[in-house]
Amino acid sequence: MLEQLKTAWGDYVQPLLQRPKRLQVAALCLRQEADRQQVLLITSRDTGRWILPKGWPIEGKTSPEAAMQEAWEEAGVRRGRLCPEPVGTYHYDKTISTGWAMPVETLVFSVEVEELADDFPEVDERRRGWFSPQEASERVDEPELKAILREFGT
Repeated sequence: MLEQLKTAWGDYVQPLLQRPKRLQVAALCLRQEADRQQVLLITSRDTGRWILPKGWPIEGKTSPEAAMQEAWEEAGVRRGRLCPEPVGTYHYDKTISTGWAMPVETLVFSVEVEELADDFPEVDERRRGWFSPQEASERVDEPELKAILREFGT
């Protein structure tokens, strides 16, 4: 009987209580400096954590196009070669204004940065910095994102 209750809980009840994941898109902005690859990270507006430029899908844009739009608004990436397929995904819980955590799945698209602007929409709200993939992986919090960044360092 106990085994049947565990199965019922795990297979039926628990999934009904979980909120569905929301989708975000992120830009993994890269450049080649001498013979080393570097990753562009930005700080979040609320906590100042190091993150990738990311946001919600944008109506009328594909996921990679929306990621590129976020790279412009949050990091000043004016031009870049965008990979149309995600290089990975990571999950995290986004705390919303009510204080509740919302599960989010984030598709990551790589962008080879060709032009970086000094003036962009969120320039006064964020810092940005170039890091080796290994150093970038040490600065972000999300374990799956750490793994994606480490892969670019090999």
